[in-house]
Amino acid sequence: MQSRTHTCGELRLADIGKKVQLAGWMENVREVGGNLAFVVVRDFYGTTQLVIEDEALLRQVKGINKESTISVIGTVRERTSKNPNLPTGEIEVVPESIAVLGKCRYNELPFEINRSREADETQRLKYRYLDLRNPAVKQNIILRCEVIAALRKAMLEHGFLEITTPILTASSPEGARDYLVPARKHPGKFYALPQAPQQFKQLLMTSGFDRYFQIAPCFRDEDARGDRSPGEFYQLDMEMAFASQEDVFAILEDVLPPIFAKYGKYDIASTAPFRRIGYTEALETWGTDKPDLRIDLTACDITDLVSDTEFAPFRDGATVKAVVVSDCGLTRKQIDKLCADIEVQAGAKPYWFRTDENGAFAGGVSKFMEAKHEALCERLSLRPNCLVGVTAGKGGQAQKTAGVFIKLSGAAVPGHMDRERYEFCWIVDFPMYEIGEESGELEFCHNPFSMPSGGLDVLLKAERGEIDPLTITADQYDLVCNGVELSSGAVRNHDPEIMIKAFEMVRLGEEDVKKKFPAMYNAFCYGAPPHAGIAPGVDRMVMLLAGEDSIREIIPFPMNKSAQDIMMGAPSEVTAKQLEELHIAVTAE
Repeated sequence: MQSRTHTCGELRLADIGKKVQLAGWMENVREVGGNLAFVVVRDFYGTTQLVIEDEALLRQVKGINKESTISVIGTVRERTSKNPNLPTGEIEVVPESIAVLGKCRYNELPFEINRSREADETQRLKYRYLDLRNPAVKQNIILRCEVIAALRKAMLEHGFLEITTPILTASSPEGARDYLVPARKHPGKFYALPQAPQQFKQLLMTSGFDRYFQIAPCFRDEDARGDRSPGEFYQLDMEMAFASQEDVFAILEDVLPPIFAKYGKYDIASTAPFRRIGYTEALETWGTDKPDLRIDLTACDITDLVSDTEFAPFRDGATVKAVVVSDCGLTRKQIDKLCADIEVQAGAKPYWFRTDENGAFAGGVSKFMEAKHEALCERLSLRPNCLVGVTAGKGGQAQKTAGVFIKLSGAAVPGHMDRERYEFCWIVDFPMYEIGEESGELEFCHNPFSMPSGGLDVLLKAERGEIDPLTITADQYDLVCNGVELSSGAVRNHDPEIMIKAFEMVRLGEEDVKKKFPAMYNAFCYGAPPHAGIAPGVDRMVMLLAGEDSIREIIPFPMNKSAQDIMMGAPSEVTAKQLEELHIAVTAE
């Protein structure tokens, strides 16, 4: 091994008496008396304790700043005071020589390495190379490597070929803003970084490849969230020819559970078949299309029972939902805090009342509910000591607020959430179309490349006015785990005639389709197989496996929430010469 005979996590009692050479970072120095010191040396594999008993070596060590890299030659001996918490805790090394390999020139570090996760995030990202020295932070990156290797192995075993697709491509309307790259040799024209390899993987299916996958980099100019990194992310992109929704489900239900059970923080994961929930049912029952099935709470519609009460928010056509939290011991102060947090996340205020030990209604909006006591008790199966969250609003607002109530109260009230498991489900039967909030006209609801359930026939019926286009569903599906959307996928619309008719529904004709998707449209005209695919997010997957709340914890060099790499100084200004070569002028706002 280069510059060493052993790593800092390798030596054991069997090595006592050996002369060894170690190399690593000097993590800590602890002096005991005048001529004795303990030094901890750390490398990628672990730590080893040195015992400095030589006066000259002690003077040398005292002149070395922590986090300098050093090389140590010495002899292994048994420790008198063992540390059972360390793999190397039964031995120590008595050095005969120490050499500085890389000097740390600063007496003070931005943060203590082993407590870097407690530091300000800006400092952590600025000095990410120091943050990654923390074994706890480094372990997440190791986990990421192991998971990607396991995913790749599983996909190859299922007969998939790993094929890379272009990074420089054409701008395409896929739902998010593109990152544009100016084309130096083509003034005024731009490449775009792919939001996903969507079109390329479909073109591979038309090319005769049967099963494709890659750990694909994707680029989207969108804002950060706890479970979404700005700028770039990676996904397990896959596509199958001559395949149905059931074929895609079978692959992921075979690939993912063993990986989650082996590498996850929790060792219990759903087994096949995963639960399937219709999109409309998910919104009605859980208030979200990303339900966390570890929580046993659901929402119930009580609009018909309370629409004639004197409480104004429940009137005038509002939808009213109720969430019952049984055996709730929260205080009034805790309930008020819970409702305030829900309002922040949902954008609407929830209401509440509770049942006392005798089953009587008390607190919150109870006075408006008392007249409906019997009906509510029967509808909601109420018993003593229940907290009832009530949400109201038009459109989907009542559902959304109920969903947040389920999420936060399920986590806050003991007994309603089994945290230590991974619960998967499929969300199916997504609507093909919706009314756009800004346009007020019919638009694609999700993926325009999805096959409408019922094919051309259902589109023609909508065109003739025989059915409402909003009732058309798509052969599209989402994979959800613990309330996190891991992936969207679909059976693709591979028939040019059906594709054109689907786009005509949103006021785009054949020429528009040819212009926006020329390669795919033309390829489908040469005989395309039915095909389907999906692309689980690798970053989100590893975040769940590591038990982290922020996706930045499992990315080696993440951007901050403002899409800035403060370690490298990106984005940055470029020279006038560079802009001139690209035929670009920057104008001040």
